[in-house]
Amino acid sequence: MSNDATEANKATEANKATEANKATVTTQTEKQSGTPEVRDTVYIGKKPLMAYVTSTLIQLANVPSVSIKARGMSIGRAVDVSQIISRKTENAGYSIGTIKLDSEALESQDGRTRNVSTIEIQINRN
Repeated sequence: MSNDATEANKATEANKATEANKATVTTQTEKQSGTPEVRDTVYIGKKPLMAYVTSTLIQLANVPSVSIKARGMSIGRAVDVSQIISRKTENAGYSIGTIKLDSEALESQDGRTRNVSTIEIQINRN
């Protein structure tokens, strides 16, 4: 049984490492033409709050403005990310720019059309 437990622990560690690699956000990707494409948008989901704060700050180091986008239940988390960046890093010179509110029509699993609220918050480097 100890061999099975050891293998299970190794598999769990490998899964955690894979998840950590997936959680890291790259700020530039290579297009097929070979030129770097700068990503200036952070989509908010269910990851921990500080993962999005870190991702946004990394992107702000490379570009002057980053857009934080969320919809539905993640809107509150997007607001939290923008507030942490603007208030906790006052000395770094980041500010909240334009805020856009909208809604999207999505088809639910039962086939009905539902409206889902969306938000887009610009964070600017001063």
